[in-house]
Amino acid sequence: EGIHEAGRVVDGDRLLLESGARVGLEGGDTPETVREDYPVEPWGPEASQYTKDFVREAGGRVRLSFGNERVDDYGRFLAFVWHGDRLLNEELVRAGLARAQLQWRYSTTMKRRFRTAEEEARRAQRGIWSDKTPAPRPVLP
Repeated sequence: EGIHEAGRVVDGDRLLLESGARVGLEGGDTPETVREDYPVEPWGPEASQYTKDFVREAGGRVRLSFGNERVDDYGRFLAFVWHGDRLLNEELVRAGLARAQLQWRYSTTMKRRFRTAEEEARRAQRGIWSDKTPAPRPVLP
């Protein structure tokens, strides 16, 4: 827990900290952009850009908090990523750039927040819930 220097955004739902620690966002799954042998998915570049903008607005310093499971099967820390009162995980879901992942072990309060955010995105037909496909664009490192 605490404030950390975000080294770089790997994907919409993955960060690499300056310390070298890999972080996956708890409770949300964004479309893929960097998975090996896997195509870039629609809305993946937009999710990555959203996360980059969030980190930039935080001055590169984000606060991490954790649920019941701190590390995933890939050795990444599973975290809630904050800038002040803003929660990146929830914002991605609300923007229609991530699906809520409610099957994992974390607080029912957070699950409720993510469920509400996803319902709002679906109703508003944002991002992955829209019938639009974004224009293809190259993924830059």
